[in-house]
Amino acid sequence: MNYKPTKDSLRNQTILVTGGTGSFGQRFTQMALKTYSPKKLIIFSRDELKQSEMAKKLQGDPRVRFFLGDVRDVDRLRMAFRDVDIVVHAAALKQVPTLEYNPFEAVKTNVIGAQNIILAAIDQKVKKVIALSTDKAVNPVNLYGATKLCAERLFVDGNFYSGPKGTIFSVVRYGNVMGSRGSVIPFFLEKRKTGILPVTDKRMTRFWITLEQGVYFVLTCLDSMKGGEIFIPKIPSMGILDLAKSLAPECKLEVSGIRPGEKLNEVLITEEESRNTIDRGSMYVIQTVFSMTNNGQSPGGRTLPSDFRYSSETNEDWLKPEDMKRLLVQEAAS
Repeated sequence: MNYKPTKDSLRNQTILVTGGTGSFGQRFTQMALKTYSPKKLIIFSRDELKQSEMAKKLQGDPRVRFFLGDVRDVDRLRMAFRDVDIVVHAAALKQVPTLEYNPFEAVKTNVIGAQNIILAAIDQKVKKVIALSTDKAVNPVNLYGATKLCAERLFVDGNFYSGPKGTIFSVVRYGNVMGSRGSVIPFFLEKRKTGILPVTDKRMTRFWITLEQGVYFVLTCLDSMKGGEIFIPKIPSMGILDLAKSLAPECKLEVSGIRPGEKLNEVLITEEESRNTIDRGSMYVIQTVFSMTNNGQSPGGRTLPSDFRYSSETNEDWLKPEDMKRLLVQEAAS
């Protein structure tokens, strides 16, 4: 994984990040301010305490603005999007068990919120919107995945509403993020204190990407997006047993069984999607099948076999325990 966005990716641009106080938003902000010279960076989120804490970390950088609001409120989004060039949409409700108990709330934020982003961006003539998605959106088995699948389709097809010269919308889709809130890694590190790690199934595999890699990937896709693409990074897989070994080799494993709404393995590209997917070396790009939203996309890569499937258990790239340890050290130091 070697994503190299240009230094001009955000230069003199006004960028707004929804969910900007989350794990991704904070790392994106840190890296953008340090390297990519934005004119202004707006943090849009609904938590005033997290905004206050983030403002202290940034030590009053004059390029940063904080905007209190919710993606459920389209009028607030319209106000926030004034004179904004780029929107990075990272806001979502994503705790799988919580959303099963609160399904209407999941739809209001993850689906209606996506619709509101699209409407506000078109109204305010935002140039580019890129939305963050997840492997859970592929063949979803829980409500979270279903809402993210719906959001993906809204952003891809949102190009219909903006037309050939309006706002362009694209999506990035990747796997589990090391260091993000809610991932299994902090859970395992906490459980390590007890001497026992609960494992749902010893055969389980997952895709992994670091926060820093995720930010670089989003910036790279911002550089190349034409509208309507779903960008997928080539990232490694890891088995749950190797993950446990890398984090707590001294602990005893306790098998608890797969939880409701959980998969044994994750998929980033299905066989059906592969027909419209190209390989660009460090990433795959699912291109829209609708020419109206194509905006002049050129393939710029090789086509995939018709039966191609990008799955965590058949992936060619695997992390070993020592690889995970090294990445976690790098992530903690960044």
